[in-house]
Amino acid sequence: MSCLMCDRIQMIKEGNNPYFVCELETGYVVLGDHQRFKGYTLFLCKEHVTELHQLTYDFKMKYLEEMALVAEALFNVYKPNKMNYELLGNGDSHVHWHLFPRYDGDLDNYGNNGRGPVWWLPKEEMWNSKYKPSLDELKILTSQLKEEIERLLAVSK
Repeated sequence: MSCLMCDRIQMIKEGNNPYFVCELETGYVVLGDHQRFKGYTLFLCKEHVTELHQLTYDFKMKYLEEMALVAEALFNVYKPNKMNYELLGNGDSHVHWHLFPRYDGDLDNYGNNGRGPVWWLPKEEMWNSKYKPSLDELKILTSQLKEEIERLLAVSK
């Protein structure tokens, strides 16, 4: 059975993934295919494991550190009110983070006064093709995020 995350990583290695932002030591940063939540990004682990605890301690700590750096970069670029961090794996069991910048009112009409998890949205809303960025938009979005990640990496050294 094929792994969607491994397939996407292979596309990155072949230069065929327009959502690719940058490669870090432990993973690959990619924008989400749909941008219903502007800045939605994934951090794909370089190692194919199904659980975080299956990574060696040093690799796991570096992966978590890099995930936090990607989230900080997203926060700096998109200026959300809050960041959501999710490591689910129920659909695609290859370890990967979903990083969602959240904004006031982004779930209006979907329960609890517009507050709650992104997954409260109906699938047709979350994955609506109107939220799929064009190639020109992707170039801008990926370059902005890449620049901020590189800036944070330089500052941390």
